[in-house]
Amino acid sequence: MAEADKIFGTKVKYEGVFSFKDFYKFCYNWLVDETGLDITEKKYSEKIKGGVKDIDIEWEGVKKLSDYFMFSMKVEFKIIAMADVEINQNGVKMKSNKGEVGIKVSSKIVRDYDGKFEVSPTQKFIRAIYEKWIIKTRIDAIENKIIGDSDEFLGQAKAFLDIEGKSRH
Repeated sequence: MAEADKIFGTKVKYEGVFSFKDFYKFCYNWLVDETGLDITEKKYSEKIKGGVKDIDIEWEGVKKLSDYFMFSMKVEFKIIAMADVEINQNGVKMKSNKGEVGIKVSSKIVRDYDGKFEVSPTQKFIRAIYEKWIIKTRIDAIENKIIGDSDEFLGQAKAFLDIEGKSRH
């Protein structure tokens, strides 16, 4: 059986003006283009209360790094009290959104994702030695790359919202 170790987990919040459609596209495209993850939308739900919307989105992304390692990321978006607003940008009226955005990212390194070393207790023991002594520096490098990609995604998403909010005032 594959073993997954969580190596990154954090969240960010933003409150202000943003284009939900543009933000959604930006996040999806950034993850696909910059990390190579295969993204699947596991959940999308909207709850409308009066003139505002709450949206919950959950994405899962995976990328095989080798025959042994896989990168797995879970991204959860929670948009609270999103309302349609009209803004004035350089003298032009535009439609946009306003609300609170929460982004939570959890990333894992998955080892032996095909279960090749799970056939017997001896093979499990050999795998443990292989990971601890033979490919330790490779595992560290892969973990650092996953952490870097995960952190960069959150930074880019937050920067998009910050820039988007400032340019739409």
